[in-house]
Amino acid sequence: MAQTPEVLPLEGSLTPPSRLTSMDAYRGFVMFLMMAEVLNLSRIAAAKPEGGFWRFLAHHQTHVEWRGCSLHDLIQPSFSFLVGVALPFSLASRIGRGQSRRRMAFHALWRSVALILFGVYLRSLGRAQTYWTFEDTLSQIGLAYFFLFLLGLRPARDQWLALGLILLGYWALFALYPVPATEFDCTRLGVPKDWAHWLNGFAGHWNKNTNAAWAFDTWFLNLFPREKPFAFNGGGYATLSFVPTLGTMLLGLLAGGVLRSQRLPWEKVTWLIRAGVGGLAMGLLLDWLGVCPSVKRIWTPSWVLFSGGCCFLLLAAAYAAIDLWGRKAWAFPLVVIGMNSIAAYAMAHLFESAIARQLTTHLGSNTFKLLGAAYAPLVHGALVLLVFWLLLFWLYRKKIFIRI
Repeated sequence: MAQTPEVLPLEGSLTPPSRLTSMDAYRGFVMFLMMAEVLNLSRIAAAKPEGGFWRFLAHHQTHVEWRGCSLHDLIQPSFSFLVGVALPFSLASRIGRGQSRRRMAFHALWRSVALILFGVYLRSLGRAQTYWTFEDTLSQIGLAYFFLFLLGLRPARDQWLALGLILLGYWALFALYPVPATEFDCTRLGVPKDWAHWLNGFAGHWNKNTNAAWAFDTWFLNLFPREKPFAFNGGGYATLSFVPTLGTMLLGLLAGGVLRSQRLPWEKVTWLIRAGVGGLAMGLLLDWLGVCPSVKRIWTPSWVLFSGGCCFLLLAAAYAAIDLWGRKAWAFPLVVIGMNSIAAYAMAHLFESAIARQLTTHLGSNTFKLLGAAYAPLVHGALVLLVFWLLLFWLYRKKIFIRI
C-alpha cells in the first residue's frame, strides 16, 4: 500500500511538504463540475420530460432555489474548503524557504485584493461600468483569505474557537434582525408572493432579501458607483456571506493541519470521516429543528456544517484512494484541471462563448445533432469541455501554472 511521506508540524518546519495528489484531484473534480455547465443538461431534461435520469442530472447541475442542496451547490464550499486545506502546506513551504511572517502577510493581503478584484472584473464583463458586488466565489474567498492566513499561524485550538465564534455570531446577527410584518410586499425585493420556498416562524429570519445580510448590502453596495441604486440581489446572495465562508475555509484549514500532522495515514482518514459525519449530522439537525435553516445562498451556519461535512468526506475518499492506495492514474484528467484551477475558472467565464461559436462555425450545427436534436446541447457542450481540458493539458505539459 502506497503511503505519502510524512512531514513535520508547521512550527519550525524546515522541510517543504510534499504535494498531495488527492487535493489536486478533488479541486479538479470541483472545477470540472463548474465547467460542465456547458453540457446544458437542463435543456435535455426539458426536451425529454419523460426521462427521470435527465431530470436527476439537471437537478444536480443547478443550484437549489433556497433551502437544501444539490451536487452543484457543493462547488463553492469545496473550492473554499480546499483553500483552507492547502494553507498549512503553503505556510510550511514558505517558512521552510526562510520567509518572514511580515512577507507572508503582505503576500496574503495582496492575494486577497487580487481575488476580490478579479471576481469584480469577471462580473463586470459586458456591462457599461464596473459592477461592484462581492458575492461570487473568488471575491468571497478574497474577503476571507487574509483572516484565514492570520488564523493559519495560530494553533488548532484557536482555530476551533474562531470557528465557533463565527458560526454563533453570524447566527445571532440573523436571529436578532427583525422579521418583516406579515403585510410586507416581498415582490418589490424580487420575491414572488407565491414563492414556494418562503420560510415561516423563527426560520423567517433567514428569508430571501429580508435578512440582516441583505440589509447590510442595501447600505454597503450603494457606497460604490452604480447604474442604479442597489435594492436586492436576484439570487439572494450577499456580501457578508464571506464571514461564514471563512468558517468553511477554517474547516479546510483544520483538515489540512491533520493531513500534515504525524498521525498515521489511516488515522487521518478516520479523523476526516468522523468530522464529515459530525458536520453532516449537526447541519441537518439544526435545519430540521428550525434553529437555523440550511441555505447555501446566504451561507447559514448550518450550511457551513452540512457542506463542510460533505467536503470532509470527499477529501477522505480522495486521500484514501489516491494517496494511500496509490490509485492515481484514473485521477490524472482531474489533476490536470486542479493544478490550474484559476486558469480553469477564467476559461469557463471568458472563453466559453468564443469556443462554442468557433465549434459551430467549423463543424456546422448539424454535427451536434448526430445523436438527435434533443442531445445537440450535450454534444456541443462536451466538445467545448474537451477544448477546455486540452488547453489545460497544454499548460500542464508546459509546466505553466497560474497562481494568485
